[in-house]
Amino acid sequence: MKGTIRVNLIFALIGFVITFLFAVRTNLPVTSLIRGGIGAAVWFLLAFLFRIVLGALEPLPKNKTGGGSLPPDLAANEEVRGARLDMVTPDESDELNDLLKPDADKTRHIEERTVQENGFQPLNPPKLVSTKEKDPEELAKAVRHLTEDEGGR
Repeated sequence: MKGTIRVNLIFALIGFVITFLFAVRTNLPVTSLIRGGIGAAVWFLLAFLFRIVLGALEPLPKNKTGGGSLPPDLAANEEVRGARLDMVTPDESDELNDLLKPDADKTRHIEERTVQENGFQPLNPPKLVSTKEKDPEELAKAVRHLTEDEGGR
């Protein structure tokens, strides 16, 4: 943040004076003091926010570097071992290509590997019976039976 708390107090004093002067013309002095105090608190908070914004917009000094990287002359020094972290992601292009190609053997292999790793086994529900093989009169009896149970119609 830029500045000190003194800046906030100066803004609060200015807010108090302005609010008090505008309020004393139409209100009692006690009411004007209360409104001046509220104005001072608001101006104090506004100054605080203003300081935060100014601190965020201020550029970093030249001697500090962002991102946690070290200058090249210090990177070669053995005393700074462990101060830098280099991360590389593993090459997974073969696995991604396998996922893009739907093949029954590959999906079965993936499912078997999943079952072995975490004991998960997908649910295989039984197939529903088709009504094409049923007699139409039997189906009509079943529908009549179900409609009679609803309300006795």
